Amino acid sequence: MAEHEDTTAHDDNATTTTTGDTAQRPRRVWRKSLPKWSLWVSLAVLAWFAFAAFGPKFGLIGWQTGLIFMIREAGIILIAIAAIFALIALAFAFFKSPRGPWWKAALALAIPALLFLGLLMLRAQAAAVPPIHDVSTDLRNPPTFSAQTMALRAELEANPINDYGTPLGELPMWAESDDAALKAKNHADIVSEEYPDLTPIIIGGATQDQAVDAVVAAMGEIGLQDVHRVEGANTVEGVAETFAFGFKDDVVARVENGQIDLRSVSRVGVSDLGYNAERVKELREAIIDRLER
Repeated sequence: MAEHEDTTAHDDNATTTTTGDTAQRPRRVWRKSLPKWSLWVSLAVLAWFAFAAFGPKFGLIGWQTGLIFMIREAGIILIAIAAIFALIALAFAFFKSPRGPWWKAALALAIPALLFLGLLMLRAQAAAVPPIHDVSTDLRNPPTFSAQTMALRAELEANPINDYGTPLGELPMWAESDDAALKAKNHADIVSEEYPDLTPIIIGGATQDQAVDAVVAAMGEIGLQDVHRVEGANTVEGVAETFAFGFKDDVVARVENGQIDLRSVSRVGVSDLGYNAERVKELREAIIDRLER
């Protein structure tokens, strides 16, 4: 009889222990899932940034929504949330049991870290170049765009084409700037100081027609779209589009008086992050290369 009672008591203890383990298991299983869920959160943030960068390019959202709201405003908050979640998941993966796959938590942390690094690099790039979006090789008489291009810019409410001799402080886009030194300078001053190597191309022994042909070919070579000669003028125009956001810049080349002058102007934005100057340099080198062949 006593032996039966002992057996019953033992069974009762085993049942209680098993029930206790079962009750604790659901409370612990979430720890093992943390790395997986943190990775999903980071991937969602990555998708958010991808949509912000390429949505405007395909007309799904406006560039202000993508750049200003989704990246500059909400993007920083989302990066912080993803990073904190990933850090918590990584800590549990190493120091708590049951441990989840730590590499998922590490990857989840790497994604917001790289996104934040990218934003810092963009900010550094913006600080390293002057906040203008119009660059030319002729600072006294920059090439002008055709009536068709000007009409298109007006229809799109693009940036105005500013006079190179007017101080930036007298132009609406820079009037509210706190940089007094910048406001005292005009486009000609800034381009000559910041981009001294942007000079006209001397045609040399080539004819004007040959120079125009070289410009057309060079514009196509560097990836400009809608390249065309302006009827009744000695100019060639093209359109550049950035890989992210799909920002478009108008480019014009003028062949006159034995030289070629170039100009590149953004349709939107105050600062072009130096892209217009880089484009003019690239186009300039491509034209020179063709003229020397």
